[in-house]
Amino acid sequence: MSKDNPDNSRRKFLSGSLTLVGGTGAAATLWPFLSSMAPSAKAKASGASVEVDISNLEEGQKIDLIWRKKPVWIVKRTKSMLDSIDTNEGKYKDPMSENIEQQPEFAKNKFRSLKPEILVLEGVCTHLGCNPAYKPDRNNGELGKDWQGGFFCACHGSKFDLAGKVESGSPAGANLKVPPYRFVDGNTIIVGELPTNDEKSKG
Repeated sequence: MSKDNPDNSRRKFLSGSLTLVGGTGAAATLWPFLSSMAPSAKAKASGASVEVDISNLEEGQKIDLIWRKKPVWIVKRTKSMLDSIDTNEGKYKDPMSENIEQQPEFAKNKFRSLKPEILVLEGVCTHLGCNPAYKPDRNNGELGKDWQGGFFCACHGSKFDLAGKVESGSPAGANLKVPPYRFVDGNTIIVGELPTNDEKSKG
């Protein structure tokens, strides 16, 4: 092989190798940019809505779930539970649920819910973030003879009624929070999404 006639196969090999390296480098440079455009798994998990089947939820029972790393409760209230809910200004700190940070606009009512019998609450005490216990039984010896049922935070003694309203004298300063949610149908709730106007009117 002379100097004036270099081996064509060697030239093609070197040319192909450089093209491959260049293409790989471009892909490596482009991948972080493309992947940054897609939401991370962590971001999707933290903001994703949760679909819940309540078809087997019996009266008086509670379902526990996690949404945005927070506990959420769904309670099917009985008629006697609903009858016990009042808006006594002397008994509750925010009896009419005026604090707009504690519930969506659709839940600013006596029962703090889209449908009276179905209660959806974040299970986080508004004092220091403990998880209150569900205490549905009336006249609970532990909580006093006037206890009508609700939620009790054992950390510092805050009491909430069966609509999540905080009792006067409790360390907690606000009602339990109602998360955004909507009904897909009579047996399915999506926590994390607001209802349409049509869905609110059906409630």
